[in-house]
Amino acid sequence: MNWEEISGSVCPIARTLAVVGDRWTLLILRELAMGNSRFDEIQAQTGMSSFLLSTRLKRLEHDGVVERRQYTDRPPRFEYFATDKGKEFDAILLSMRDWGVRWTPYNEGQPLPLAVVVRATGEAVEPGQRLPAGAFPFRFDECVTAISPAFAHERDLRRDAFFDARRHPRGVDA
Repeated sequence: MNWEEISGSVCPIARTLAVVGDRWTLLILRELAMGNSRFDEIQAQTGMSSFLLSTRLKRLEHDGVVERRQYTDRPPRFEYFATDKGKEFDAILLSMRDWGVRWTPYNEGQPLPLAVVVRATGEAVEPGQRLPAGAFPFRFDECVTAISPAFAHERDLRRDAFFDARRHPRGVDA
């Protein structure tokens, strides 16, 4: 069965997977939720090829999950933002964070890679606990988030390596 056939299923899980059913799309949505809106920043943090990222962004835009806004004319450059439809996926990303803390190798007692506090109530959103009453529907843009020093360092290394590779492509002597 291909994705087009799955998108026509009566099963809402299958229809959801037809829109966001691969790891690359989930990483794009993570980056948008974390405030990265520019193509090269998303590419740096996901490790996607420019072709794959472009393809996924176009599909997300077509499906109404992402909107594109031009920020410069020469050359034309765009930023990407989650629409309301895309922001409703934030609760799923949060659930994935919680599942990953519980079921993937994670050192208990370490700071959470992404700490989340509901802005309206000041309550922390801890893994494995119900969302605070003021967090429905859950959206990252209604929270204060902080990434741990280890996650910040990992992201800095990834970004630096990406932009260094652009400045100094392999096989080209400077």
